[in-house]
Amino acid sequence: MSRERKPDFRDSHLVDDVPGLQSVMIHVLPKRTDCECYVSETFDVTDVLKYLEEKNKTHPEYRTTLFHCFITAVSRMIRERPKMNRYIKGRKMHERELVSLSFVAKRQFTDGADESLILYVPKDEDNLDSISYSLAGQVRERRKADDSEGDFDKTVNAFGKLPRLILMPIVAVVRWLDFWSLLPHAISDGDPNFSSCFLSNLGSVKCPSVYHHLNEYGTNSFFVTIGTIHKEKLIMDDGTEQIRDVVDVGAILDERIADGFYFSRSLKLVKYLFAHPEMLEIPLSTPSGYQYE
Repeated sequence: MSRERKPDFRDSHLVDDVPGLQSVMIHVLPKRTDCECYVSETFDVTDVLKYLEEKNKTHPEYRTTLFHCFITAVSRMIRERPKMNRYIKGRKMHERELVSLSFVAKRQFTDGADESLILYVPKDEDNLDSISYSLAGQVRERRKADDSEGDFDKTVNAFGKLPRLILMPIVAVVRWLDFWSLLPHAISDGDPNFSSCFLSNLGSVKCPSVYHHLNEYGTNSFFVTIGTIHKEKLIMDDGTEQIRDVVDVGAILDERIADGFYFSRSLKLVKYLFAHPEMLEIPLSTPSGYQYE
C-alpha cells in the first residue's frame, strides 16, 4: 500500500497497473455482487485461547477477546497484502491509503435491542493490547450511553423517517454520487460500507459463520463472518489426531480486486498469526516476516 503517493481521491489512489483480464472484468461484470468469491475456513484457535486466558489475568478490568485477535490479525494482513485493500468504484480500481475495519455492536443480547455500527482505523503503532483496549472502551461507552447511536446511525435513522416519495429520489442521487466517488463526508464517514473489511462476530450470538453478500453501495469489498468456538478432531503436522478448539470463518471477496490465489494466501497469514499469538503483540508497522508457501 503506497504511503507516499498523493491520493487521487480523499481516501485512495487509482491503481495504474491493472492486468488486462481484471480491467475487462470490471466492465463485463460491473457489479460487486456478481464477482463474489466465498471461502469457508476452519481456524484452530486452541493456542490463541490459551494465550488469552493467561493474558487476561494481567488486566481483569477489561478482557481481550478472540474477536479482538481477529481484528488485529486482519488489520495486519490487509497492511501486508495491499490488494486486499482495493475496491472498484466508477469502473476503476482504487487502493485505500489506510486500513479500516467495521463491525456491529449490540447494546444488549436480546431481540429488538439497538445495534451500533463501529468503524475502527488502526494506527501504525497499534498491536493487540492497544486495539483491544480501544475497542473495549468504544463498545462499553456505546452500551452505557443513553443514546447508543453513533453519527452514522443517526444519519441513517433520519433518512429512514422520510416519506417514500422523498426518500427514493434522494437515494438515487446518493447512489449516483457514490458511483463517481463524490459523496460528502457527512454521508459516508462512519459507514461500514466504506471500510476495508466488515467483520461480523456471529459467535457472540451463538451462530455459525455464514455466507454474507457484499453490497453494491460503498467501497467495502471484503467481508468476514466468524462463528462459534467448538471442538473438532484435527490431524496435526506430526500425523497425530487431537481434539482442538476451532472456529469456522467465512470470507467473501470481490474477485476483481484479487484472484483466489492471492485471497487464499492472505488468509494463511491470519491462520499463522493465530498459531503464533505472541506475534499479535508486535506493532502493525513491523512486518510479520511470514514466508508464504
